[in-house]
Amino acid sequence: MADGARRGLDLDLWSYRILLGLLGMLALVIMVGPVLIVLAISFTADSSMRFPPSGFSLRWYEALFDPVRSSQIHRAAINTVQVGLWATAIGTLLALLAALALARARGVAARSADTLFVTPLMLPQISFAVAALVFFSMIGFEAAKPAIVIGHVVVCVPLVYKTISASLSQLDPALIESSASLGASRLRTFRRITLPIILPGIGAGAFLLFMASKDNVAVSLFLSDARTNMLPIRMWQMLEGTLDVRVAAVSGVLILATLVLMLAMERFVRISDRLR
Repeated sequence: MADGARRGLDLDLWSYRILLGLLGMLALVIMVGPVLIVLAISFTADSSMRFPPSGFSLRWYEALFDPVRSSQIHRAAINTVQVGLWATAIGTLLALLAALALARARGVAARSADTLFVTPLMLPQISFAVAALVFFSMIGFEAAKPAIVIGHVVVCVPLVYKTISASLSQLDPALIESSASLGASRLRTFRRITLPIILPGIGAGAFLLFMASKDNVAVSLFLSDARTNMLPIRMWQMLEGTLDVRVAAVSGVLILATLVLMLAMERFVRISDRLR
């Protein structure tokens, strides 16, 4: 009787493992499959986006890096990188100051401020983009690139704030108290103790903010103009108009750049640990 129950339990366990493995493989195919298809299309010899490609060619990467033919793509990419860097710098600084101020704070005001910082994650980005457009129009603010930077900071700063807050929650208060008891100022304590401990969290949050800014379409779409066209919007225009295969080449470059950045962040700040 006991042997039969044990065999039934083992069978249930194996069935569960097989089902879990199949679901994991399905999820992997859903996530990685489209990426592999886009990469394959980017090396096609065809003149249209068709899968599977009829032949292998680097013609679309050559066209992508052509400074004359792809000048608009290059300008859009430069705008995207500039906006991303500015948004990352400003957003990381604001998130760091907010996290330090609220790390040990208690009470209704502190909880309200904490909720306020993560609210943009819960709001539909397109709703915020429309609101930002109306607000900037009302106050007469017509500088498109600074407006996009502000919009990206508001939308993406919760990502940095949460990672820094998580790092601060792991900081032993005894270290701060010991530093103060030895006569160190608050600035010296922050520079020599707090900052080195939370620096990986800051780096991980800054990386997430930059990647979120790079892929933000809603805010960029509503706040940009013809001179500050952003890369995601430019790619959408190319797909909507002519199904240009250079879009697949741009995607290939972005995938490679993202992979390199992720490996670098994993090497220096262990970003996978910060996201658990």
